[in-house]
Amino acid sequence: MYPKEVEKVLLKVQKPGKYTGGELNAVIKNKEDVDLRFAFCFPDTYEVGMSHLGMKILYSLFNSVPYIWCERVFAPWIDMEEQMIKHNIPLYALESGDALSEFDFIGFTLQYELSYTNVLNMLKMGNVPVLSKDRTELKNIVVAGGACASNPEPLADFIDIFFIGEGEEVDLEVMELFRQCRKNGESKQDFLIKAAQIEGVYVPALYDVDYNEDGTIKSFTPNFGAPEKIHKRIIMDMDNAYFPDSFVVPNVEIVHDRAVSEIFRGCIRGCRFCQAGFMNRPVREKSIDTISEQCYKLCKNTGYDEVSLTSLSSSDYSQIVPLLNKLNEWTDEEKVSLSLPSLRVDGFTDDIMSKIKTVRKSGLTFAPEAGTQRLRDAINKNVREDELLETCATAFNGGWTNIKLYFMTGLPTETDEDLEGIANLGQAVVNTFYRCENRAKGRGVNVTCSASPFIPKPFTPFQWEAQDDIPEIKRKQMIVKNAIKTKKITFNYHDAATTFLEGVFARGDRKLCKVMLKASEKGFHFDGWSDCFSIDKWLEIFEECGVNPEFYTSRKRSFDEILPWDFIDYGVNKSFLKSECLKAYESTTTPNCREKCSACGAAKYKGGVCYEKCKNMV
Repeated sequence: MYPKEVEKVLLKVQKPGKYTGGELNAVIKNKEDVDLRFAFCFPDTYEVGMSHLGMKILYSLFNSVPYIWCERVFAPWIDMEEQMIKHNIPLYALESGDALSEFDFIGFTLQYELSYTNVLNMLKMGNVPVLSKDRTELKNIVVAGGACASNPEPLADFIDIFFIGEGEEVDLEVMELFRQCRKNGESKQDFLIKAAQIEGVYVPALYDVDYNEDGTIKSFTPNFGAPEKIHKRIIMDMDNAYFPDSFVVPNVEIVHDRAVSEIFRGCIRGCRFCQAGFMNRPVREKSIDTISEQCYKLCKNTGYDEVSLTSLSSSDYSQIVPLLNKLNEWTDEEKVSLSLPSLRVDGFTDDIMSKIKTVRKSGLTFAPEAGTQRLRDAINKNVREDELLETCATAFNGGWTNIKLYFMTGLPTETDEDLEGIANLGQAVVNTFYRCENRAKGRGVNVTCSASPFIPKPFTPFQWEAQDDIPEIKRKQMIVKNAIKTKKITFNYHDAATTFLEGVFARGDRKLCKVMLKASEKGFHFDGWSDCFSIDKWLEIFEECGVNPEFYTSRKRSFDEILPWDFIDYGVNKSFLKSECLKAYESTTTPNCREKCSACGAAKYKGGVCYEKCKNMV
């Protein structure tokens, strides 16, 4: 429960329910009965963090261990932060009300580069030293995992341990090691050296980085017996992987306020811009019975009347229609609705449409990613225009009138003609609506085209590519906007300046740590929110620190350059990523993993969709 001092400020902030705890299914333990306390920190607001599936899984998993008490901590919004500073209230966990400084482990999930300043700000607010070297005792061990841990270097000076890959097993192994080290009276240094031997653990303090005169990396050297290569941890048996039978039910409305069930991990598609698709290989599915049972328990224990079947591409589940039929055996009776949030254009059928009727509330979303077939082939987005229009016709005839289309601008090999193609494709969808005889009568169509600037991410075939600068991003957005000729199409686009900064930290190295530290000293936070973000202030810090941010964004890298994340192995060979990059220049596609194995390297895990096709090659 929240500290008593919080009571006098709750009426001065918006949504005080975010700061009180006491939710249904929150786990409360006796401090005297546990050996280890873990503060699970989400570096964003309660509404965003409480929607994150990974946090739900690990929170329940950690608390299933009798000697661990895991509690939740979220970044307080600006109004609450001001009150906490004014009244000298440290950042606290929702379950006990204790400050961050009281915890053995302080863990962050890193889902977005522009949340990094919140990580440091939360440590400061919790009275925890920001720099790893200043936390000398065997307590307040700061750990981090998640998608952005794929390039941990911009936070290397602040995080004691990064978890690389999937955390269900490695996290518990590290915590058990911590218990033993503390029992034996060992130091923090002893603990970190031993932790580095656990697969999936990266301890930045045990590595030295040297640079060439041009600023590129010369060498990356492990010390104290730390491994040269960090191999990701991966859960291969999804049916027996831990999954909670209940979630904490939030006190206030959150971004995704529903039950969520993970149906598989990985993706078969190989879109060349998609970091998650390559990092999470191979595809590993849960069985129909496992999914149905987990969904049923979640709805019973939370009271939710909607369950979302989540994955990187839900319609790629190999038995999607039998799964929906199985779920409908009890969802109809229980009045629980189903949604598939990640549908591919070529995966939306009449069978699926009839079973996810709740999606009509907000429309259907598809991601062509590019406006022309040539560019879709270049990025390996194996979707044709006729497939998109046929899918939209199916939806329109089924009663939908709102379609959202996601695109990217600034993709490698892109031309202005490709950008105009975004508007043309949106217009083709509008025209398709009016050609459908069974469309909803008396209603118009609305097509929303959303365009996000391309950011080259680590462990993708485009990790070597240059990123558009801010003026070029804006120019391309205006090309699309001016090419749209109807009010039936709404065009949304992402802020160019935040995209630029995201690109800096996505591919940055350790030299950015001094930039992060300076930003922390100046009180930067919530950079992903327009209320707080200032590109001018960030550029001032870069100049003050003698760091050129465009070195990380606008510069195209050679295939021979040592990249800041090259010491990490996510299972896909660098040579394969290079060959995919070269194929992009020729607009040559690669078949998906179910059609043909492309020998990316993930077969070494001896499981998943790819292994059956190439086990003889391993």
